[in-house]
Amino acid sequence: MTSPSRPGGRTARTREAVVRAAGDLLAEAGLAGVDLAEVARRAGVGRTTVYRRWGSVQALVADVVAEMIETSRPRADTGTIEGDLLENANLVAETLADPRQGALFAAFVGAAAADDHVASLLRSFYDARLAEWAPCVTDAVARGELPEGTDPVAVVAAVSAPLYYRRLTRGEAPERKDAELAAHAALAAARAGLFSA
Repeated sequence: MTSPSRPGGRTARTREAVVRAAGDLLAEAGLAGVDLAEVARRAGVGRTTVYRRWGSVQALVADVVAEMIETSRPRADTGTIEGDLLENANLVAETLADPRQGALFAAFVGAAAADDHVASLLRSFYDARLAEWAPCVTDAVARGELPEGTDPVAVVAAVSAPLYYRRLTRGEAPERKDAELAAHAALAAARAGLFSA
């Protein structure tokens, strides 16, 4: 299912308010708590606007994910693989430590376990983020910092995985030291050729 087109002006403001309200509800109450009428009330728009434009919770959640992809910070380019992976780890840690964003990701993961559509949306978000950051590894291979054949996606995933694990299994927001450890562990493994084909 594709998300609605991206118009401008008042329609864009309406979309922003509705998507924000839906994200808030997801963060507060999970997928079961997303009700189109409540989204409309929180967004300050008519229910018919929400029903006409989105029509279902699935379509609205798809737009929440699309907005997350669109507004995610681009990858860093510090000139070194160590710097890039540290930037990536810090970004993930900051996002998960944010009260709203951390709760939103936890809600998505919980919903994905029971809803194939949400699982697909969540994969699309992570696929987009991994693709955004993978070039830092490709560039590092070209500079001779990492072995030939290093899998860029595996390295980037190895940076964020322990940070998500901490947030989702322990309910603790990762700290800067956790981000640094994750980045350095992934870098050491990549340098040792553990992510090489």
